[in-house]
Amino acid sequence: MSRAIVTKAARATLHSLQGISRNTRITSTPFAAASLLPRSTVPRFYSTAGPNGNMITPDKQPVQLKEEAAPTVVRAATELTDDEYHKLADQYMDRLVTHLEELQDEREDIDVEYSAGVLTVSFDDGIGTYVINKQPPNKQIWLSSPKSGPKRYDYVALGDGQNEKEGTAKGEWVYLRDNSTINQLFRDELQIDLSMPIGHYGEEEA
Repeated sequence: MSRAIVTKAARATLHSLQGISRNTRITSTPFAAASLLPRSTVPRFYSTAGPNGNMITPDKQPVQLKEEAAPTVVRAATELTDDEYHKLADQYMDRLVTHLEELQDEREDIDVEYSAGVLTVSFDDGIGTYVINKQPPNKQIWLSSPKSGPKRYDYVALGDGQNEKEGTAKGEWVYLRDNSTINQLFRDELQIDLSMPIGHYGEEEA
């Protein structure tokens, strides 16, 4: 009895499968065809662009496109005669001393001394002492900072004199390793803006 039931059920299943094969239509689209294939054989599609438009390598890591760095302005020390150096350096040191002495009159935490061409600026709040002096053999102005160490400043002409009197050009004392000036150092380390007039290369004093 049970064997007849199983046989009847098997025949019904076979008949159902034959009807599906006759009536089922398989479309010709690749995605429909692919849906009937085993999972391991379905082709996979990969994009070569990441979310930010960056290229994707086989290891799926985005490649950042390098941006061209902005050109660095290279400054060079201006050639000076001994007389030109002493004139420019003395002008700058005199203005620096005057400005810092005026600041000393307004603040009790600053002590300024200028003797034998050496300027010392001491701070009572634990910052330390800054030393600034001329260095004639190198035609430089040297500065020693308790925060950033020693620096050597060269005179650099900033223009070609086209807008000045003939033979003159504006300039300033520059630390050539990072193109910074003494004013920038005082502003960055001490929040003091010297804001002094800049000497002129080749210009006679009034």
